Amino acid sequence: MSQQQFEGSILEVEYRTDKQVAILTLNAPPYNIVTVPTREHLAAVFREIENRDDIRAVIIASQGEHFSSGGDIPGFLKASPEYLSHLAENVAAPERCSKPVIARLTGYTFGVGFEIAMTCDFRIAATTTLMALPEMRLGMIPGSGGSQRVARIAGVGRAKDMILRARRIPAHEAKEWGLLTEVVEPDQLDSAVWKLVDELLPFSPLALSKAKIAIDQSLETPLETGLKFEGQMYGFLRTTEDFQEGVQAFKEKRGARFTGK
Repeated sequence: MSQQQFEGSILEVEYRTDKQVAILTLNAPPYNIVTVPTREHLAAVFREIENRDDIRAVIIASQGEHFSSGGDIPGFLKASPEYLSHLAENVAAPERCSKPVIARLTGYTFGVGFEIAMTCDFRIAATTTLMALPEMRLGMIPGSGGSQRVARIAGVGRAKDMILRARRIPAHEAKEWGLLTEVVEPDQLDSAVWKLVDELLPFSPLALSKAKIAIDQSLETPLETGLKFEGQMYGFLRTTEDFQEGVQAFKEKRGARFTGK
């Protein structure tokens, strides 16, 4: 996949095979404004990642002081209402990914930048991070899943407090709301992200994938249905080579060597 396929995209992609990690970087500082081609590029990259066995985790990061100040508003004015009604689909690519996705956040994390972060499994932020869905100031509402995910994670009351007032939520408050996994000083941000990567990589990619799916299903189904789904995932993992290796490693008091089979 070449950058030329998505002219106007600010997304850069690096595959770190030494770490089995893909790093997706918003690279148009200082504000990393997310263009429409960037959204399409994001979805395409995640489709590619899904088919790569050599990638076990993903980091979404940014260049500069800010993660993203939001979307390219003039670009949206050129798009049709029909296209805009489906914006949430490409932004949800990290959520659909079977591999764990970590957002590295700093500075402004606004609009679609915030919505991309909310589709990730982990959000590690610098203390300087501000999170906002400011669309109300434009006579608009969040259009890429912001209203739905904030309400599910932080609750309806907090979603209204944030969105209807176009409030900027500082990192410490976002952590209290459950919107952030961890908050660290800016000079500790990279080490915190890589520490989490190093925690995740030794696990079975199959188990990580099924756990992610089961947890996400809990938001969409009644408890009884969710328990059945969890049981099916549990039963499947019982048949895998990774589970056999995990049990053997436990008996031998050594670290497991999972292969994803």
